Amino acid sequence: MQVPPNSDLTLGMVCTDKATPGRCTWRMTADERFANPAGIMQGGFLGAFADSAMGAAAVTFVQGRKVFAANAEMKISFLAPVPPGATLWCTAEVVSGGRTVAFVEASILAGSGTGSGTEEPDRLVARANSTYIFRERT
Repeated sequence: MQVPPNSDLTLGMVCTDKATPGRCTWRMTADERFANPAGIMQGGFLGAFADSAMGAAAVTFVQGRKVFAANAEMKISFLAPVPPGATLWCTAEVVSGGRTVAFVEASILAGSGTGSGTEEPDRLVARANSTYIFRERT
């Protein structure tokens, strides 16, 4: 298994915190390559960002077990447009989970758009939730 996966590398995702089992925070910049014809970030890329962060939170939830976390379903609500250059943060957390399943929620916040990665997030741009199924791996 490749860690980080190519999808995270393509999006430019960086994990900034995974100290708490079942909770993690990621950062990425809204690259202009991900803009739709209206000039804002296409929703599918925000969905991929949320999915990767939620999947990571699900994997850290199992605390040492080697598992694959498969996304069984996902819902995302887009709350504000994201211009190219904005720095995004996604915090994902397992809300409820057990041995074979986890329900995870995520919030994506955007910074001012300087692209420096240091600006504080100042607006909620999307919320997502998903159910992950755990499968043991060897």
